[in-house]
Amino acid sequence: MEVAETIESVRSLVRAARDEGKKIGLVPTMGALHIGHISLIEAAAKNCDFVAVSIFVNPTQFSPGEDLEKYPRPLEADLEMCQRAGVDVVFAPASDVIYPGENLTWVTVEKLTEPLCGRSRPGHFRGVTTICAKLFNIVAPDVAYFGQKDAQQAIVIKRMVADLNMPLEIVVCPTVREASGLAVSSRNQYLSEQQKEDAAKICQSLQDCRRMIETGTTEARQILARMREILQQIRSIEVEYISIVDAETLESVERITGKVLVAVAVKLGPARLIDNILVDAGR
Repeated sequence: MEVAETIESVRSLVRAARDEGKKIGLVPTMGALHIGHISLIEAAAKNCDFVAVSIFVNPTQFSPGEDLEKYPRPLEADLEMCQRAGVDVVFAPASDVIYPGENLTWVTVEKLTEPLCGRSRPGHFRGVTTICAKLFNIVAPDVAYFGQKDAQQAIVIKRMVADLNMPLEIVVCPTVREASGLAVSSRNQYLSEQQKEDAAKICQSLQDCRRMIETGTTEARQILARMREILQQIRSIEVEYISIVDAETLESVERITGKVLVAVAVKLGPARLIDNILVDAGR
């Protein structure tokens, strides 16, 4: 496994692989790798011949007051995980490699970035789309892999790639969960064992939602009320949003008739946690 710290070095390694006719897969991460990331790497390894993982804590996607400074950066442990997972190259640039000066050019996806997390995280998705555009330009992958846990991010990135005619495929892989149902996240390490147990209510609320839809409930308001009731059983959970939206446009729905994304964001102790499920009422 190679570790590239410069744009020139990672491009050289990818170019050599492409010259050999290899299909290039990219897994973009901010490090603090966990089994969710490993599942993305495994998907890339299964379908591609050369796997690149980027590790970069992107400052432009953190809103003011968020956890940029304390975000975990266990690079050596991350590199060991990548080595064991069979990664070919890890691109781990310093911030001044990606942003060598004042950044004046940004990629913005409209509409899709406004609901859900966009309401409380101004500038977040502009940072996400810009860093992903940079990584796609630097690494030039054939396929990039994202997790369903970050559903809005995946939808936004897919739209950016389509609208800008970028020559790559975006693959979204299933959410990986702990035994309790809690979606695996780098920010879970902020939680105590009791808080992790409490956070399992997020998954419970989503599964109750799925059961209600699958047994014929179509009124979003009724389902949302039940989900809020479940989450409010834990006093330490502060609900940021519970939303049922169209799975493609992310517009809120009042009556569920087709495929919807049910998304939740809460604050619990020092962590902001998100989770979601896709449900197709038409099936």
